[in-house]
Amino acid sequence: MKSEVKEGRIQAGGNRELEAKNYLEKHRIMELLNYLTSALLFFQPGKPREYLMSILERLRIAKITGVAFPFFMDHSNIVSMFEMMDTSNKGTISFVQYKEGLKTLGLLNEDEVLKDDGHVITLEKFRSEVNKRTEKIWSAF
Repeated sequence: MKSEVKEGRIQAGGNRELEAKNYLEKHRIMELLNYLTSALLFFQPGKPREYLMSILERLRIAKITGVAFPFFMDHSNIVSMFEMMDTSNKGTISFVQYKEGLKTLGLLNEDEVLKDDGHVITLEKFRSEVNKRTEKIWSAF
């Protein structure tokens, strides 16, 4: 029996797991949840539920008003993370550190493959990639 989707609801009889997976991918829900979880762990607010609600509310307001996307990782946060990875104070990090930093922030999917071009990663490259990936996640909402 083939499943049908009526008014946004999955009807019985189909491969519910596949339909659920497709739904989550289409709406980029897992990326959002990974990002929110990473933000919680990075900032460790005293009231985590209120913090999450405030992030989502700021995003909703930005979308309604058409104002710029609200970045939750500001420059100082990105610099701090970069400096933690740059233990030798060279101003660069390795490709492996770069990937781990993106994973830690919830900005790199487990199955995503990044190509190592052999160049070291500067703070500017790391900041740019964090901001680009963050905006990509939130733009779906």
